[in-house]
Amino acid sequence: MPHLLVGNNKMANDKRVDVKKILADPDLRRKLMVSTIQATQAREGIKTTEEQAERAYYVVTEGEKVTCFWLSRFRPREDTADLRHYQFVSALATRRNRAADNVEPNGSQSAVRFDVRRADFSVLDGSPLVYRQVRILAPIFREHSKLGESWASVRGGMNSTASDKFVRFFWETSGSNHRWVRYSKGGSYARFYSDLPLVLDWTNDGAELRALVRDRYGSESRFIKSPEFYFKRGLTWTEKSSLGLSVRILEEGAIFNVAGPGAFPRNPEDESYLLGVLNSSLVAYSAWALSGRNYGADYVAGLPIAKASQDRRREIADLARQGYEAKLSWDLGNEASTKFESPWILHPKFVAEGLTLPARLIALIEREVAADSKLQEAYTRLDNEVFESYGIAVGVQQEIVESLGSRPAEHIWPQMEGRTADEKRMEHIWRLLSYVVKRVVEADDDGIVPFLQVSDETPLLDRVHIELAKLFPDRDVNVVEAEINNELKQKVKGYNRVDNIQEWLENVFFAYHASLYKSRPIFWHIASSQGTQPAAFAALVHCHRFDKERMAKLSGTYLREAISVFRRESALAAQERRADDRLEWQSKLEEAENFDKRLQKVQEGFHHGAEDYRILTPWKAEAERPKGWDPDINDGVKVNIEPLQRAGLLRIAEVV
Repeated sequence: MPHLLVGNNKMANDKRVDVKKILADPDLRRKLMVSTIQATQAREGIKTTEEQAERAYYVVTEGEKVTCFWLSRFRPREDTADLRHYQFVSALATRRNRAADNVEPNGSQSAVRFDVRRADFSVLDGSPLVYRQVRILAPIFREHSKLGESWASVRGGMNSTASDKFVRFFWETSGSNHRWVRYSKGGSYARFYSDLPLVLDWTNDGAELRALVRDRYGSESRFIKSPEFYFKRGLTWTEKSSLGLSVRILEEGAIFNVAGPGAFPRNPEDESYLLGVLNSSLVAYSAWALSGRNYGADYVAGLPIAKASQDRRREIADLARQGYEAKLSWDLGNEASTKFESPWILHPKFVAEGLTLPARLIALIEREVAADSKLQEAYTRLDNEVFESYGIAVGVQQEIVESLGSRPAEHIWPQMEGRTADEKRMEHIWRLLSYVVKRVVEADDDGIVPFLQVSDETPLLDRVHIELAKLFPDRDVNVVEAEINNELKQKVKGYNRVDNIQEWLENVFFAYHASLYKSRPIFWHIASSQGTQPAAFAALVHCHRFDKERMAKLSGTYLREAISVFRRESALAAQERRADDRLEWQSKLEEAENFDKRLQKVQEGFHHGAEDYRILTPWKAEAERPKGWDPDINDGVKVNIEPLQRAGLLRIAEVV
């Protein structure tokens, strides 16, 4: 810390003045002005008391003030006497906030009374009544330029309309003949980085959406806002959030929504610096004081941005990039992300090859803990750098952080925040098996993978075995499966306990897959029975290929052959007088035949009374709606899967 030496050498050895502490004194300006007024008047032969000089100072520099009281400070504690009357009278008697019992030595405010210049309210756009915050915010807003004036173009984006028709998750549209573009629509609280899983139908430059808006509302510009900034790289955040402002990179190639406004730096080199500053506690405090939970474009455009030194700007930018890159890198192992490459447990970036499964799990959890620690340390450093760049005293910094309350900490895997190590181990195992199933179904010629051996098709379990051997080429696949089974047998909160991979495939996979894919699963587990009892017939189908022809093949080939096997085995058991076996095969036969009848109703699009197995697309003209089972990928998973769900054809065993 720099010091100023005063007096002669002897005095210099005895007395040191802390310049930094002096400059941080919020009352420094008043003290200097009062003493200057007294000295000036003395030179003119006029004796002026300190009180007179202070009165002159306030008339000239402070102007009219308003007095506010922090009412919560009047609440008595249960373990103390009720001294509210004393506090109130004492507050009234205090002429200014500078009284020793009202201001802490470190500069923070402890008073129940706040005297605020009325003019300071006008420094903040809209003159919000943030009484206690004005004394902190007014100097910041006066001394620093606003984001929207000097740094970036800040815009609200497209208004939402007809989302059921035009918005999908990216995994729903593979193979579509429409042009789907990335769509930023706010989302959950996330600083520095967040994936963009949504896509918008922008075929022919959004011609259909534009036409719908004109027809319904008369004006295209009321909904298609700020199109000149579409597809540009910038910053974005969630417009409404009870957790506060959280800013992340808006990657190139996306349209942004009003619920996810955008800021587009005028100088691209400022991007990381702005990303860091806008995610700081100080700016979060400013945004909260200005707008509460609403972080619309106009509010954020008015936030003050410090013009820090080059070194400090570089440091803040580097720390912000660390947060962005750490979170983006972790998403490489997230199957439901646009960045996905392979699950963490298989990715060479996260684990070394050749390790046993338990060793990989330990390494992953240790790596995640270390990454979180590094990320949180970087955020603390960033926060401190931003406070320093605005010249905020330490005591005021503490007050700002305390006022914000609890905010989400930085984690590279926010979906698993607060989970135990055992829960994360199981999640990694389930992600591994989910990925194996994904490889199996995507590699199949017709996108139909039966659980039983029919039509010379290899059963699902056998294919999983083959894929595991490919993914762990340097290890015995039987040992790998034993390691997986051992993990699946563990009792872990929030995860179904099963004895082996086959049981997981039959009773856990589909519910987990639907959860992972936001209730828009792309692999559908079609089965002849619900619950956890073995189904007579079951298959996984890839929804992108499960069209009219594939439905006919499932019913007319795979299921028909299974029914023939059940009928033949039942007759053989009866002939050989194996009563128990005959009952078992007969039960499977009846279950499969009943399943076939329900499947046929979906094929036909049957609808009568309470039974309605049509694909419902209310936004389409009657002539364009599907007749029977003839799904359109562009209509989305939620619409196309509904008839199967209503007919009870999907295997649902809820994840606990």
